[in-house]
Amino acid sequence: MNSILRQYFLILSFTVLLTTSGYAQMLDLSDAKIICFEKKDKLVLKSVAVLQEEIKKRTNISLPASKKWTNKSQPIIAVGREVDLGRFPDKYRTAISQMKNTGEEGYKMLVFEDTKTVFIIGHDSRGVLYGIGKLLRKMEMGQGGLFLPADLEISSTPRYPIRGHQLGYRPKTNAYDAWSVAQFDSYIRDLAIFGANSIEIMPPRTDDDFTSVHMQLSAMEMITEQSKSCDTYGMDVWMWYPNMGTDYTHPDSVQKELAERRQVFKAVPRLNALFVPGGDPGDLEPDVLFNWLQQVAEVLNQYHPQAKIWVSPQVFKPTQAWFDVFYEHVNKQYPWFGGVVFGPWVKTPIREIRKIIGPDIPIRKYPDITHSVSSQYPVPQWDLAYAITLGRECINPRPADEKMIHNALDQYAQGSISYSEGSNDDVNKFIWSDQDWDPETPVIETLRDYGRYFIGPDFTEGIAQGMIRLEKNLQGPLLVNQGVTRTLQQWQDMEKKASESVLTNARFQMGLLRAYFDAYIYRRLLYEAELEQKARDVLAEAKSLGSKVAINQAKAILSKAWEAPVASALKERCLALADSLFKSIGAQLTVEKHHAMGGRGNFIDYIDRPLNDVIWLMDVMAMIAKEPEEATRIAEIEKILQRNNPGPGGFYDNFGTPGSWARVKSAISREEDPGNLESPRITFGIGLVGQPWVHEVTAQGFEGKASPRPWMTQVTALYDQPLKIVYDNLDPRGSYTIKVAYTGRFRSRVKMVANDILVHDYLKTGNQPIYEFQIPQQAVSEGVVEFKWIAAPGERGAQVSEIWLIKN
Repeated sequence: MNSILRQYFLILSFTVLLTTSGYAQMLDLSDAKIICFEKKDKLVLKSVAVLQEEIKKRTNISLPASKKWTNKSQPIIAVGREVDLGRFPDKYRTAISQMKNTGEEGYKMLVFEDTKTVFIIGHDSRGVLYGIGKLLRKMEMGQGGLFLPADLEISSTPRYPIRGHQLGYRPKTNAYDAWSVAQFDSYIRDLAIFGANSIEIMPPRTDDDFTSVHMQLSAMEMITEQSKSCDTYGMDVWMWYPNMGTDYTHPDSVQKELAERRQVFKAVPRLNALFVPGGDPGDLEPDVLFNWLQQVAEVLNQYHPQAKIWVSPQVFKPTQAWFDVFYEHVNKQYPWFGGVVFGPWVKTPIREIRKIIGPDIPIRKYPDITHSVSSQYPVPQWDLAYAITLGRECINPRPADEKMIHNALDQYAQGSISYSEGSNDDVNKFIWSDQDWDPETPVIETLRDYGRYFIGPDFTEGIAQGMIRLEKNLQGPLLVNQGVTRTLQQWQDMEKKASESVLTNARFQMGLLRAYFDAYIYRRLLYEAELEQKARDVLAEAKSLGSKVAINQAKAILSKAWEAPVASALKERCLALADSLFKSIGAQLTVEKHHAMGGRGNFIDYIDRPLNDVIWLMDVMAMIAKEPEEATRIAEIEKILQRNNPGPGGFYDNFGTPGSWARVKSAISREEDPGNLESPRITFGIGLVGQPWVHEVTAQGFEGKASPRPWMTQVTALYDQPLKIVYDNLDPRGSYTIKVAYTGRFRSRVKMVANDILVHDYLKTGNQPIYEFQIPQQAVSEGVVEFKWIAAPGERGAQVSEIWLIKN
């Protein structure tokens, strides 16, 4: 009777699931037995254990494993390598043999519905693990029930041999430094289940502190454990090892550095490759760098004889001479040399690197999937409200963007190991791994696997669509993005039906937090934009009200943003979820409460940053109020109101806004150049003298005065790529003056031309914000002017935030 009731409730509980999952028939594997003939292969045996453990965790079902075939009627999950196929009954062997052949790390999955038998046959031992990973991703697992689509037939081989992610145990990360050995092992397993075969770790000494308050083990102890975990899953171990020393030529300094590396290499039981960046940090001249790496290789191979060293041409201010020597060394193909890494701040486009280096020299991508601004692949034309509050390292699911970025460049490399600084890019990791396995994989398929496997079958579609909605929240001007509210409503619907285990699931919490955060910022932006307009309306009445009365009323209106805030319940939910994430995975979203490193994931600290021009307006109004003469005060108020007015026949542009972006000229699409090495991008940060170099976007003062919002965004061309901005419909007989605001973090030397006629020669930006120049009349004679800014060789790029084109 108990068995009958159990079956009844299982069928009842999965009825809705089966009718909405898109599968016509589901195979019940709740009473299945695992058959695996393997006795010695550690990875195959580990893979079977992964299958058992992950099913047990989600269903409370313990599937037994046997090394003998059974002819009983119970369901079977048969696991093995292709070399084992001859040991299975003829019926199954024949059908599996007729499937498309697989290559290294590939697998075949086939369901025999009539006998309730599922086969996972790996091309090799790793293939078994990835086949089981795919099986787990496709199963519908709930308490007491285990189901699989009955029509599954998959023969799959990974497109690229390098598929992985960086998991650095250091304070700069926003969560990793709080993880235990068990948490790292679980995460490495998760990545393997989605096809990753490599993990990149870090030595104790990087451009960071050695310890943090969160660390449960020393860095040296943890990298040993990370290496051990990878080894149990048959995964390659890479190590990112920057050159942090001050001298790599003096014998004493060299011996000290080699001694450190000897200690590190000895500590890790598995190390397949070493990645040494050319810079950021540790800039070295190529001759010094490669001579040093020869010595490192000798030490490395004492402990890991097959390990190779990979290098990136990654420097902040490179010259052509630097690159020439670098690639000359690369093409010598030293015995210890593994290949070239293409990552952030590599100036040469990857397709050009492919032409420069020998055809048999491999390239590995090092994509920045973790940052949203000041990064290799920033959110395109991001709204300033998000840049100010979500910042550089927020929870950032960008599934469509990640696929586009991956597929734009994948053909030039042998795969990738991503740059990650914490849990914030979790969704992006799984998207990237699936694309490295097969670039044809639809994003929605990965997201459905993600929701089904990590959250639960009841949330498959909700999570998948919810992550897509979070990415859409970030696209375009926030002020008119009404979809932000709908996104929150959809996440709240899931929140209402979620069990306690789902509500405490970090992956659900991260998505839910972003939905609440985005909605709060949207509501604040609407409110604060209206407050600013009302304050400006009052200032426009200064002559009739009196300047001081108008200023006081404007201040009172602007102050409502914090004295009478909106949507406080949304903010409180964000704060609560931040606490929950700290508890569940050690995510550090605030500096004071969660002990985050500033500018590294602590976006909750930015939740109430002003979204209008209140800082600048309050500062300017305070100075105006000190003026002794009423006429002077009125005149200064008028300057506030007329700040962006170029006068009759003139033009004004703030290049952080969509309307102005239309003037920016690009010869190549973002889909062809996602990292903007040959096309312009929007950047954030004021970057004037006297301000610290920081990643987060702030409204800090300039020479005792606050900065207006337009100085916080720029159009930027990296390195010596020309920045082109076009104006048409000019008076061909007219005379024009250009006022240009040079703000931005680079502080480069730039020159400006108009239709190739010099307007100004190289000048160092950052010393003052606004410059004014007369435009040569010859440049205007056709009524169309292409302004072009070019950074000097070795600089990081040209940046322009505002232009006033004034008709004289």
